[in-house]
Amino acid sequence: MLKREVEFSSENRDEMIRADLYLPETGQGPRPVVVMGGGWCYVKELIMPEYAEYFVAAGCAALIFDYRHLGASDGEPRQHLDPRKQIADYRSAIDAVSYLDEFADEIDPARIGVWGISYSGGHALAVGALDWRVKCIVSQIPIIEGWYNSMRAHGSVGFRELTALIEAERRKRYLTGVHGHIPHSGDPKTEVVTWPHPETKPVFMKIKAESAPRHEHYSTIESTELVWSYDVRPYLPRILDTPTLMIVAEGDDLTMWEREIPAFGEIATTKKKLFVQQQSTHMSMYSNLSHLEIAAREAASWFSEWLQ
Repeated sequence: MLKREVEFSSENRDEMIRADLYLPETGQGPRPVVVMGGGWCYVKELIMPEYAEYFVAAGCAALIFDYRHLGASDGEPRQHLDPRKQIADYRSAIDAVSYLDEFADEIDPARIGVWGISYSGGHALAVGALDWRVKCIVSQIPIIEGWYNSMRAHGSVGFRELTALIEAERRKRYLTGVHGHIPHSGDPKTEVVTWPHPETKPVFMKIKAESAPRHEHYSTIESTELVWSYDVRPYLPRILDTPTLMIVAEGDDLTMWEREIPAFGEIATTKKKLFVQQQSTHMSMYSNLSHLEIAAREAASWFSEWLQ
């Protein structure tokens, strides 16, 4: 792949979003493009280029961006994850490839797809419902309903501890204006974290060491509070005619396949496909290249069918 660093304005034009544009080494544009945003605390170098390689091989361009507050993009406080702003950043990326002259020779604005994984798997569904320019959606292991996801992941006792932390931090933040922080993941037996799955942190730390040094494995505590108001289900009946692929890991208990599969049924379009990836887990789609390849090829095939 050819890679070019690009930047464009956020929704309010007061902060810059930075991205990497990947293009095939051969052939001429304009090409279809897959706009790719990451999940919880992702930066653009974290696993997404590995997926983009398959999309580029299928003849698409791929634009991978850092949300505001993360990675190379602007925004304070750092490590703050606001889903409304992240969905807006997706749409700013679509604005850029649709309207800026610098993309005109390479990108066909009539053939835009969106791809998201984990937290952004939900975002991709919302963006596809909201934005008329999106012609194709791939939602991979998505978070559907944040409050349920958090409660189910932590269990009763762990959720009490997380709730107490959020309540105390909200008071302190209101009185001081200062954000507290919480680890992305870790061992819930020793610390309160946003996602209490011990297998997550080693995978992210390995990727950070190898290819994503900007990744920081924590967020503001308010980011976790904002998860509790996150629910993509109201958007699903609005996906009326946009081809949509949902990729689910069999038995996923990180983003909860018992919420994902019913949500797929609520997507209105008949141009949809549910792919349940057998013998994979949520995290093996990051750490196991053979599992990653299965999901990436499925997504690339979907983009080839609907964007070419």
